[in-house]
Amino acid sequence: MAEPGVFLIHGLGGTQYDLGSMHKRLKNAGFVTHALTLPGHGTRPEDLSGVKMEAWLEAARAKYREIVGQHEVLHVMGMCMGALLALEVAKLERHAKGRLVALAPPVYIDGWATPWYRGLRSLLYRIPGLPERMKVAEEEPYGIKNEQLRAIVKAKFERGENFHYGWVPLACLREVDRLRAAAMRGLDQIACPTLVVHAREDELTSLRSAHFLVERIGSGKRAGQARMVVLEDSYHMVCVDNDREIVGKHVLEFFNANAAGGFGMNRVDPAMAPAEMAELLASARRALEQGDFAGLFRLGIPDFAWLQPGRNRGSGAFSGSKGLRRLRKWTDEGASFSAFGAAVINAGMAVQPATLLHRDLASPGVLAVQMRKGKLLEARWFPDDLDAEDSHFGGEPLPDGPSEQEKAFEAAAALSRTLRKAPDNATLLAMYALYKQGSQGDAAGERPGIMDMVGRAKHDAWTARRGMSREQAMTDYVALVNRLKDGESQEA
Repeated sequence: MAEPGVFLIHGLGGTQYDLGSMHKRLKNAGFVTHALTLPGHGTRPEDLSGVKMEAWLEAARAKYREIVGQHEVLHVMGMCMGALLALEVAKLERHAKGRLVALAPPVYIDGWATPWYRGLRSLLYRIPGLPERMKVAEEEPYGIKNEQLRAIVKAKFERGENFHYGWVPLACLREVDRLRAAAMRGLDQIACPTLVVHAREDELTSLRSAHFLVERIGSGKRAGQARMVVLEDSYHMVCVDNDREIVGKHVLEFFNANAAGGFGMNRVDPAMAPAEMAELLASARRALEQGDFAGLFRLGIPDFAWLQPGRNRGSGAFSGSKGLRRLRKWTDEGASFSAFGAAVINAGMAVQPATLLHRDLASPGVLAVQMRKGKLLEARWFPDDLDAEDSHFGGEPLPDGPSEQEKAFEAAAALSRTLRKAPDNATLLAMYALYKQGSQGDAAGERPGIMDMVGRAKHDAWTARRGMSREQAMTDYVALVNRLKDGESQEA
C-alpha cells in the first residue's frame, strides 16, 4: 500500500481500547492501522493462566511479519506491556521500515501507588500452584487521573464488561517480569527512531523507565535517535487520560503526519464552529498585541508550543510551562505583535500577516496557528526576513535541555524512591508540595472534595507554597531529600 501503516499492541489484560482513540486519529491522518488481540486476552481472566510471554511475543512477531510487506512505511507502537512487546519486535525483527513508539513502558515497577512489598513477588512465584491461583486485582485509580473517566471505568468493571480484565493471575506478572528482563537487554540494537511517552505522575512506573530506554537506545549506532515526552497531567493510561490530546499530537508529529491531518483537521472540526475559531484567534491576537505570552499559553493545551525560527537567542520550540519560562527570557524585554492582517481560517488552522515588534525591530511576517476543541495547539512565526531577526537578537538559541538545578532536582526525585522507609505524613506532604511547586509552579485546579482526604491534603500543602519560585522549591526539595537519605545512612 502507498499509505503508511501503524501496528498497535495493547497492554496486559487489555484490548485495543487501551489506546483510546489512537486508531481513529491515525486513520484520520491517512494511516492504515493494524492490531491484534494477544493470547489469553479478550475473553476471561482465567484464560491467561498458563500463557507464557513467548506466546505473546510470537503472536506480535507473526502479526508484524504478516503486515510488514504491505506497506512502504510501517510504524510500531505499544502501550504498557505492549510497549515492551514493541521493543522486542523492533529488536528481533530488525525493524527499520518505520518508527517505534513506547507508551508508558513498565521497564521498572516503582510508581507511587505500587506497594512496598512489590519486590517480594519473585518469592511468591516459586510457591507451587500459587501464581496460577492468586488473583491480582485492578484497583483505583485504574491508571486514570481524570475523575469523570475513572468513574466510568469503575462502573464498567462493576458491570463485568470485558473491555479490560478486572484481575489477572499472579503468573501473568511473572511473565511480564520475564518480558521486561528481555526488553531491557540489547536496546542499543534498535535501529529505528524511537519516541518514549511517559506520565510524570504514573502510579505504576516512574520516569526512570523512560530515561533508561532513551539512554540505552540512544547509545546505539544512531546516537540521538531516541527522545522522550513527559506528560504532566496523566497517570498510566496516557491514551485516554487528561493528556490524550498531547499524546496524539506528539505521536502524529513523530510519524511525520501533516499538520492538518495529524489532528483530524482535514475536515471541519465539529467541536469548533467557525465563529468559535474566530473568537479564539481574536483572544490570541489580543494577547500578542499586549506582549502577554503567558496569556497566550493559557489559551492553549498544556503542551502548547510557540515556534520561533532562526539562529539567535530568541529561536527555538517553546513548549508547555517550561517552554514559556524560556520564551519569556526575551519576550519580557518588550516583544509584541501588531499590524495584523486579514486571517484565513480553515479546518482548525488560521494564517494571518503580522509584524513582530521588539525595541527598534519591526519584522513583518506570517503567523500560523493550529486550534482544536477550543484550545490552541501551537503557533508558528514565519518572518519575511529571517536574517534581520538573527542580526537583531544575536546570540545563540536558548538551550532546550535541563539546567544543572533541574538535573539535581530530578536526581533527588529518583533518590527519594530509594528511601528504605516512608517518612511521616508531614514530611511526605512537604516533599510532594515542593516537588509540584518546583516542577509546575503555583497550584492550579479545584480543591478536591471532602471525601478525598488524601488529595485534599496534598492540594492544600501545594497551595501553601503559592508564590515560592520554582528555583527555591527545587533547592528546598533537594535539601529535604538529601537530609532524609543522610539520616538513613547515619542510622545504618
